[in-house]
Amino acid sequence: MQPYLQLASLRLTTTIPLSQKIFSGKLLVTPEAMAAMAYIVLWAAALFVFAALLHWVYRWNHPKANGKLPPGSLGIPLLGETMQFFAPNPSNDLSDFVKNRVKRYGSIFKTSIVGRPVVVSADPDMNYFVFQQEGKLFESWYPDTFTEIFGRDNVGSLHGFMYKYLKTLVLRLYGQENLKAVLLGETDAACRGSLAAWAAQPSVELKEGISTKLIGYEPSKSSESLRKNFVAFIRGLISFPINIPGTAYHECMEGRKNAMKVLKGMMKERMADPNRKCEDFFDHVIQELRREKPLLTETIALDLMFVLLFASFETTALALTLGVKLLTENPKVVDALREEHDAVVRNRKDPDAPVTWAEYRSMKFTNQVIMEMVRIANIVPGIFRKALQDVEIKGYTIPAGWGIMVCPPAVHLNPEIYEDPLAFNPWRWQNKPEITGGTKHFMAFGGGLRFCVGTDLSRVLMATFIHSLVTKYSWKTVKGGNVVRTPGLGFPDGFHIQLVPRS
Repeated sequence: MQPYLQLASLRLTTTIPLSQKIFSGKLLVTPEAMAAMAYIVLWAAALFVFAALLHWVYRWNHPKANGKLPPGSLGIPLLGETMQFFAPNPSNDLSDFVKNRVKRYGSIFKTSIVGRPVVVSADPDMNYFVFQQEGKLFESWYPDTFTEIFGRDNVGSLHGFMYKYLKTLVLRLYGQENLKAVLLGETDAACRGSLAAWAAQPSVELKEGISTKLIGYEPSKSSESLRKNFVAFIRGLISFPINIPGTAYHECMEGRKNAMKVLKGMMKERMADPNRKCEDFFDHVIQELRREKPLLTETIALDLMFVLLFASFETTALALTLGVKLLTENPKVVDALREEHDAVVRNRKDPDAPVTWAEYRSMKFTNQVIMEMVRIANIVPGIFRKALQDVEIKGYTIPAGWGIMVCPPAVHLNPEIYEDPLAFNPWRWQNKPEITGGTKHFMAFGGGLRFCVGTDLSRVLMATFIHSLVTKYSWKTVKGGNVVRTPGLGFPDGFHIQLVPRS
């Protein structure tokens, strides 16, 4: 009989010892042989999985593209270089994440953040090109974690008609006409009142004290503090996206949730008062919601208010806080500011009269100081866009669907563009044309179609604050003058000053 396997004849109830033949023919399977075969199968499976894993890692770091991708690394699959990207930056200098990669790869490199491939640009020409091609080759985009933070209906995630509609709505309040007629006087009065109140205190934490009249919010009218929640929000804005208790990101999300509760309460209160006058931007939003066929939803309105609070309240406060710190360290700049603003006061019939639009426009050196403040502050570490199709630029291909991060700090702190870039030198802006939009070398307020609509308001606020500060007060740092950096963004927090009225 020829050898063959009689598998069908095997019985599960056999009593034949395992050491005897269990197959007819010459093939014997002993326990040792079975163990060896299982070992080989396991090794083969492990090798297959390892090979598949290696292939996956290789494909992750070498994605297919219809052209040459920028140099760089996509890091670990799925995680990418997220941890390095979110590492805190405790200084005004360029973050180590960008600085080290620019040194290694050049001004354009690829990376991966929270699972998405992103091309980072520190190149002025590419940055300008990306902004100018908004709606054609690129569109506004932010990683999912940023969208969760600012809301899925935030203005940065909207496109086309809805974005233009919201932009027009914002400009009704923040446009130059309303700035001249209303907001300049309001910001001047607010700055005078705040500084006078601070002068009566032993000291003031500067960022805590600075505010703008965006919404008529009084902490005493609510059991929750918007300010407190925005502090929590800002501390975790640039942090590793793990939403578990104890992490900065969780604190950020809790800050957003609590701030939204306050805003919802304010909206409900104002919607219930049909006789309320339109006093601030929130009232403008309420008016839109009351229209017969409103284009706004409550969700979009609340996300809009949240983003505007951040853009107009927190960012201006951060820039001014750093600005006062820089002024404290550079008394020659303060002397030059006093000379300009004292001249403004001398030319008035009433020395205590509010700042006029003509006076504001005459403050040339003040404008240079503001430009230098926001250049060094670098309030926005990255501006994100997404490629709508394969884009060829600078010899590289950006595949459709990839993210692009324009990096303003890499331009503002580039020694080839700004000599001694970390030095606070307002005179570097002397005799240069006024910048009214984003340029290749200056993008503190963005660029292109999405140039910040609150730019003029921020400049007015900073100018009126500086005017009241230098004409009426001297100041010094207290509590050792220490500056605690906000984790993630790296702005000064805990910066205390003491105001002394000028004689």
